[in-house]
Amino acid sequence: MMDVFDNHVKKEFVSIWVRDPRIQKEDFWHSYMDYEIGLHTNSMCFQRKTSCVRRRHREFVWLRQRLQDNALLIKLPELPPRNLFFSMTNKQHVTERMKGLQHFLEEVLQNAVLLSDSRLHLFLQSQLSTEKIEACASGQSTYTVAEAIQKYSCLNRRFPLEEEEYKDKCKPYSDSDCESFSSGLGHCSDDSAPRECTKPGQAELFSSLSESPSEAQKVLP
Repeated sequence: MMDVFDNHVKKEFVSIWVRDPRIQKEDFWHSYMDYEIGLHTNSMCFQRKTSCVRRRHREFVWLRQRLQDNALLIKLPELPPRNLFFSMTNKQHVTERMKGLQHFLEEVLQNAVLLSDSRLHLFLQSQLSTEKIEACASGQSTYTVAEAIQKYSCLNRRFPLEEEEYKDKCKPYSDSDCESFSSGLGHCSDDSAPRECTKPGQAELFSSLSESPSEAQKVLP
């Protein structure tokens, strides 16, 4: 009976969530929305057991295409489609998109072949742009996949329970090393706006969104 219990406790799990939509300014006329992607797992497949990044719909589209290119015989789950009438101030639109993005990731993480793709890990556990993910995954960067994930975790301490672990793992990297690495990797894919993960106690969903449909901004996916 105890062995059965131990096996149950030690069973691998991967929890993924998409939440906290935020409007980011791209330029004077255009804005887009990105989302927090949180991951919690005990799987040996992941270098970090918890992570938090922010991604936009366009980056999900890129990820799906790259995964499909490397796994031609696998039918990948669909992403929520681009919608010309998508409004960042429409709670239903945003909620449906988040649900679709989360479902996509949940399905992808159940496939061992897709889970072996380093692009997926960089997408979920670093804030590298898609161009830098591609370069790193193909060995054309000055840092490895493991280094990119580890050093990003030093810069983004999202989960307090891992604080001591972060301190131990980050000791080889001085503050200047992390700053230098940060400037080399970047934190945004194709914009200059900060993309930080939320911490407990921050404003709830859509707290920064206007209630007036007339104030909707032109959105880029």
